[in-house]
Amino acid sequence: MDINNRYVSAEEAVQVIKSGDKVFIHSAAATPAILVNAMTNRGPELSDVEILSIHTEGPVPYAEEKYAKNFIINTFFVGANLRKHVQSGRASYIPVFLSEIPRLFRSGVKKLDVALVTVSPPNKKGFCSLGCSVDVSNAAIDSATYVIAAVNPNMPRVHGNGIIHVDSIHAMVKSDEPLHQMHLGEPSAEERRIGQYIAELVEDGATLQMGIGGIPNAAIANLTKHKNLGVHTEMFSDGLVDLVESGVVTGMNKTTDVGKIVTSFVVGSKRVYDFIDENPLVEFRDADYVNDTRIIRKNPKVTAINSALEVDVFGQVCADSIGTKQYSGVGGQMDFIRGASLSEGGKPIIALPSITKNGISRIVNTLKLGAGVTTTRAHVHYIVTEYGVAYLYGKNLKERARAMVEIAHPDFREELMAGIC
Repeated sequence: MDINNRYVSAEEAVQVIKSGDKVFIHSAAATPAILVNAMTNRGPELSDVEILSIHTEGPVPYAEEKYAKNFIINTFFVGANLRKHVQSGRASYIPVFLSEIPRLFRSGVKKLDVALVTVSPPNKKGFCSLGCSVDVSNAAIDSATYVIAAVNPNMPRVHGNGIIHVDSIHAMVKSDEPLHQMHLGEPSAEERRIGQYIAELVEDGATLQMGIGGIPNAAIANLTKHKNLGVHTEMFSDGLVDLVESGVVTGMNKTTDVGKIVTSFVVGSKRVYDFIDENPLVEFRDADYVNDTRIIRKNPKVTAINSALEVDVFGQVCADSIGTKQYSGVGGQMDFIRGASLSEGGKPIIALPSITKNGISRIVNTLKLGAGVTTTRAHVHYIVTEYGVAYLYGKNLKERARAMVEIAHPDFREELMAGIC
C-alpha cells in the first residue's frame, strides 16, 4: 500500500476519539500541537475524555474552563503549561515515579484508548522514530488501542527502542511544526557557584545524570577538564553537547551501554535536536530501563545531580510541591538518588540556591504544611548550595542540622540554629 494514501487530515484522524476515552499526549518537545488542537476543537461533542501525559510543551487549550465537562486532565508531571490548572483544581496530578509509568500503561492499570504522538517520516522500510521523547511514550503506543501520529520531518531519527512501523499507526497526519524548543539564560552567580561545588564532587570516569536548568548547566560548564565521563540520564539538553564534542564524555568507563549516552528524552534548542539526529552515540530507551535502579547502580561513580524547592535541616527533600500546591512531579529523582547511592563510588547530589528570588530561605526547620517528601532523609547524601556542600550520609540528626545550617544563607543561620536547639 502506498504510504501517501494513509494520510488523513488532523480533523479526520481525531474523529475516532469518543466520550469516556483515555487519550495519551506525547511528551515534552514531541507534543503534537496539530493533533491537540484538532481534539480540543471536538470538545463540545465529547464528555469525560481523560487526558493523560507527563510534561508536555506548548498550549493546553483542552484545560480551559469551558471544556471542564469535556476533558478530564490527569498528569504524571506538572509542567508550566498545566501548573495553574492543577493548582486551581481544573486538572489533577498523579504521583508516581517516572520509571513506573510504562508499567501502568502496559499492565492496564491505566488503559489507553488513543495515543497522540509525533514521529519522524518513515524510512524506506516503513519505520518511524519517536525522536526526542521515548520516555513513557513508547509504552503508551504499545498499549493504546488506536495510534494517531503527526508525521513531522523536523523530528530527529534517534537510535534505541523508540521505533514504530507505519503498520502500527492507525491514522497519519502530515505536520511540519517546529519542535518545541527551550532556551535557558545564563546561570546566575549563585548557580555558577553551586556548579563549581558540584564539579569538584565529580570524579574522572564518573557516570552523570542531570536535568535541565541553570544549576545543571553551570555544573556542566565546570567539567571541561574532566576525563572519560559517561552519561546515563533521564533527560538532557544543549549543555551536554559541548562536553561530548570536546571529548570529555566518552562513556568508556561505563559497565552498561559502554560508549553510549543513554537517555529517555531530550528538550532544548535545534542544536541538541540536530545532535541526536541519526547519532549512534545516543541511545533512547524507555523510562523503565533508563530509570531502573538496578541498571543505574551498575555504572561506576554515578553522580546524580537533582534539584529541590525546599530541604529541611535533617535532609528531607521537597522537590515537587510548595506546601499543598503541586508544582512539578516526583519524576525520576528518587530512582537516580538511590541508584547513585548504590553505585560503586556514587554520589547522589541535591542542589539548590539557599534562598528564593523573594529572599525566603529554602533550607528550613520544617517543610511547609502539606509539602510532599520527594526524597527521604534516609536517601540523602550531598546537599549543595552556593555556600558549600553538606555531607549528611551517616550523620545523626544534630550533626545533619549543623551541616545544613552552615550552607544556609547567612541571614537565616541564627534562626535555623535556634529552631534545632
